[in-house]
Amino acid sequence: MTDKFRSIRIAACVLATLIAAPALAGSAAESISADDPYVRMVPPGMTVSGAFMVLKNADSKDHKVVKADSPAAKATELHTHTNDGGVMKMRQVKDIEIKTKGEAVLKPGSLHVMLIGLKQELKEGDNVAITLTFEDGSSKKVEAPVRKIQTEMKMEMNHDHEGMKH
Repeated sequence: MTDKFRSIRIAACVLATLIAAPALAGSAAESISADDPYVRMVPPGMTVSGAFMVLKNADSKDHKVVKADSPAAKATELHTHTNDGGVMKMRQVKDIEIKTKGEAVLKPGSLHVMLIGLKQELKEGDNVAITLTFEDGSSKKVEAPVRKIQTEMKMEMNHDHEGMKH
């Protein structure tokens, strides 16, 4: 009888440990870091901008950003760019996946957080608060400084002078 009672107690302890294990695991927000966040400075009068960063996942399972919010804009959405027959188009996505031990790079012309209906002019050096919400309901607040982005015009030039007649 004592051995049977002991076996039941051990089984109960094992079951309690298995049930509690997921609750003890870290949240997505604890596993994800946001490196080098920034918001693109836009000319006065423009009411949309993008936020960019590198999301790194230190966890042993994949995670997803499912929502973004910012008090700086009327609406905040997750977006990407697609090439549709040679025309680049921006579209909203339902989530941004961050693979196990990997990263998701949010950059111009790719995945990004779209700030729509800016409530005030964004000045270089200002910080924009962005809250990222993950698939498990956890969230992470990111402070993204506003940066003036210099665009460089790339000109393809053929420097091969072979065949030229001077």
